[in-house]
Amino acid sequence: MTREPSKKPHRRKNIASNRRARFNFEILDTIEAGIVLTGTEIKAIREGRVNLSESYARPIKGELWLLNAHVAQYSPGAGNNHDPTRQRKLLLHKAQLHRLSRSVLSKGLTLVPLRMYFKGHYVKIELGLAKGKRNYDKRQSIMEREREREARQAIGRQLKHSTL
Repeated sequence: MTREPSKKPHRRKNIASNRRARFNFEILDTIEAGIVLTGTEIKAIREGRVNLSESYARPIKGELWLLNAHVAQYSPGAGNNHDPTRQRKLLLHKAQLHRLSRSVLSKGLTLVPLRMYFKGHYVKIELGLAKGKRNYDKRQSIMEREREREARQAIGRQLKHSTL
């Protein structure tokens, strides 16, 4: 009797997220990409020492690169440590790469990392194909968020008073 390998879905454990990206950009599409890392980088990432706030992705010479992502140095790494803000290569299928490159170069869109997470044993990064928001769009987002919060508070107050 042979056992079939289990087909359970991969657990996705968030490492870092870029909450500012959803405020500053209108996300049109998202895509998952692999990332090439060194040994000390993966150890620092396992400790959660990653900052994606000012980072972005850009096609360079037919490849996609993650720029300005800060992965802190791994303290026990001593002399073998990495540069915290080095360019990191992103791994995509060729068709995905061409489609994203075309969108970025011709339409003036930006590739923004939204979050970094573990998928099984691999580190993946979720990229958003984004268009920059204007200031009035940002104010609109703030007003909508405040309206939703006030509505939740009003419902909570109403429920509290009705149970008394």
